[in-house]
Amino acid sequence: MLYHLYETQRALMAPFAEFAAATAKLYDHPLSPFAHTPMAQRVSAGFDLLHRLAKEYEKPEFGITSATVEGVAVAVQEQVALAKPFCRLLRFKRFSDEPHALARMKTQPTVLVVAPLSGHHSTLLRDTVTSLLHDHKVFITDWTDARMVPEAEGPFHLADYVGYVQDFIRHIGPNVHVISVCQPTVPVLAAVSLLASGGEATPRTMTMMGGPIDARRSPTAVNNLAMNKSHAWFQANVIYRVPSNYPGAGRAVYPGFMQHSGFVAMNPDRHVSSHYDYFLDLVRGDEDSAEAHRKFYDEYNAVLDMPAEYYLDTIKTVFQDFALVNGTWEVHGQLVRPQDIKTTALLTVEGQLDDISGAGQTRAAHDLCSGIPRTRQFHYDVEGAGHYGIFSGRRWREKVYPELRGFIARFDKPAPRAVAR
Repeated sequence: MLYHLYETQRALMAPFAEFAAATAKLYDHPLSPFAHTPMAQRVSAGFDLLHRLAKEYEKPEFGITSATVEGVAVAVQEQVALAKPFCRLLRFKRFSDEPHALARMKTQPTVLVVAPLSGHHSTLLRDTVTSLLHDHKVFITDWTDARMVPEAEGPFHLADYVGYVQDFIRHIGPNVHVISVCQPTVPVLAAVSLLASGGEATPRTMTMMGGPIDARRSPTAVNNLAMNKSHAWFQANVIYRVPSNYPGAGRAVYPGFMQHSGFVAMNPDRHVSSHYDYFLDLVRGDEDSAEAHRKFYDEYNAVLDMPAEYYLDTIKTVFQDFALVNGTWEVHGQLVRPQDIKTTALLTVEGQLDDISGAGQTRAAHDLCSGIPRTRQFHYDVEGAGHYGIFSGRRWREKVYPELRGFIARFDKPAPRAVAR
C-alpha cells in the first residue's frame, strides 16, 4: 500500500515540479520582464530549488565519450557485452587512429568493476570508470531496477548475484582484474572462492573497497540497523509490491524511495545545508557551484528498487549470520571457502572516515584468504576519506587510483605455479 501511496504522491507532485521549473525560468530569462523586477533572482532561485526537491530523478547516463591514453584523446563507446534479466555487463570500448595509443591499449590490463546493488545506479562509479579508462580495458556491472523486471523472470537471490559475477568473469576470461566497491565485496569473494574450489581459473587480482566482509568489526549505524532488527521485521516493514504501472508489477522489492529516505536520514543537516547553499549560489549567480550541486544530486537522488529476496538474503547472510566469516555460507549447496583461492592477488582499501563500512571490515578478507601467499596480499588505508572518497573525487584520483593502478600492473601476469616437493 505504501508504494501505491508514493506513486500517487509522485504523480500529484509532477505538475507542481514543472510549474516551479517554468516559473524559475520566467524570473531568470533576460528577455522576460519579470527578470527585471525586485527580488527576481531570489524568486527564481526559490522556484528552482522547489523544482529539484519535487521532481522525479531518472537513471543518469555514464556520459563517458572520451579518455586519454598515453597523452592521446581516444573515443569511448559504451557497449553491452552480456545481458541478463537483472544486470547488463557493460564494456567501455576505446577507439583510436593513433598507432601509439592503439598499440598501448591492446596491451593494457582488463578490469571488471562490480558495482553495488544497494540503492544507487552503477553510474555512481562514473569517476571510477573514467580514471580506469586511462590505463585499462574496462567492464562494469549495470544492475537493473527491479521494478522494470517482469515477475515472470523469477526471483533474484544473493546466490544468483554470486552466479552472475562468476558468469561475467568467465565471459571476460581469467586474465581479468576484479574490483568490487562496497556491497559486492562479499558476493565477489564468494564467486572467486567457488571458482577456485571448482578448479576453475580465478582472476589475476581482486581489489575490495569499503565492503562488509566482516560487519562485526567497528560496526556503523548501517550495520547496527541490520544486526539489531529481526529478519521478520525487515520482511514486514520494508518489502512492498511493485505497482501496476511498471513492467515488474507484483514483484516484491525493497523500494528505492525508502532507501533514499534512509540515505538522507543518515545526514539530514548536511543535506539541508547543501540545498541552502545551492539557493545562495543561484542568488549570487555562482553557476559553477550550482552545477556541481546539480550533478551530485542528480546521481544521489536517482535510486532503484532491489529484489526483496536478494535484500533479505544479504541482511541474513552478511549482517546477522556472518556466514562468510563463520565458514557456514553455502551457495547452491556448495560451501564458500575463500581459503581455496591460491593465485589471485588481493588488495583491500578502506577509508579512514568511512561511516558505512567500518575500519577492519574489508581488511578481514586477508584472514579468510589464507591460501594466498602473504607476498600477494596488500592493504591500503585512505587518510581523510569517507565512504565515497575511496572511489570518487580528489582522494580517489590522487591517492587510491595510483595505488590500484600499480597493484594491477604488478600482477598483470599469470601467478607462478607452486613447485611440487
